[in-house]
Amino acid sequence: MNLTELKVFLDEKVVEYNQPKFVESDPIQIPYQFEQKEDIEIAAFLTATIAWGNRKMINNNAKRMMNLLGNSPYDFVMQHTEEDLESLHSFVHRTFNGIDFVFFIKALKNIYEHHGGLEAVFANSKAANLQHTISEFKNVFFSIPHPERTRKHVSDPKKGSAAKRINMFLRWMVRNDTKGVDFGIWKSLSPSQLSCPLDVHSGNVARKLGLLKRKQNDGKALLELDTALRKLDPNDPVKYDFALFGLGVFEKF
Repeated sequence: MNLTELKVFLDEKVVEYNQPKFVESDPIQIPYQFEQKEDIEIAAFLTATIAWGNRKMINNNAKRMMNLLGNSPYDFVMQHTEEDLESLHSFVHRTFNGIDFVFFIKALKNIYEHHGGLEAVFANSKAANLQHTISEFKNVFFSIPHPERTRKHVSDPKKGSAAKRINMFLRWMVRNDTKGVDFGIWKSLSPSQLSCPLDVHSGNVARKLGLLKRKQNDGKALLELDTALRKLDPNDPVKYDFALFGLGVFEKF
């Protein structure tokens, strides 16, 4: 397939998968329970944080997270007492446990009280992509006393990570194409700055299509994939996440 044929093929797959029905089985369904901006972005951030492994388990555990927050994530973050935090200690998703969950709530409170909220920490980056901004976000997130074990749950592109989960969270918040999947509630960033959430599925499909040569799904591979997808659509390269994911997960391409 030459570049023109590849673009036509992938554009068709984007249309096929970038549909409201995509939400039904995807973790993005969790923030769709909410209407207030802060509730949506906190629910999205926490859901994205545990988005690895079996999708059904991710969805169930993200729902459990919201239940533990009284299904009012922003209120819980801002108003919680030490006693309220006790109930979070029972939470476990793979290696993310109650200790991590409690710290995440404290870190989010710090971000909303002292840094203008989640969007403000990422906002106004003029960079072509947001990988440096993600590293800066990690510094802010862990700028208060924290358990060392929890650092691994926020990826750092400066250390070579593809930061799949944060890139997915940013896609949810920034992309706005009125198709009923991504929220597009952050207006301070452009979809052109987004990077594809690179995981096993999207990586394997990208290699089969010749969009990616690097074997590891790391930061260098992300840059290579970014470059290839920007040739297909410089304004909205991450729409192709729907195509790569759909081909990998639903079609076993």
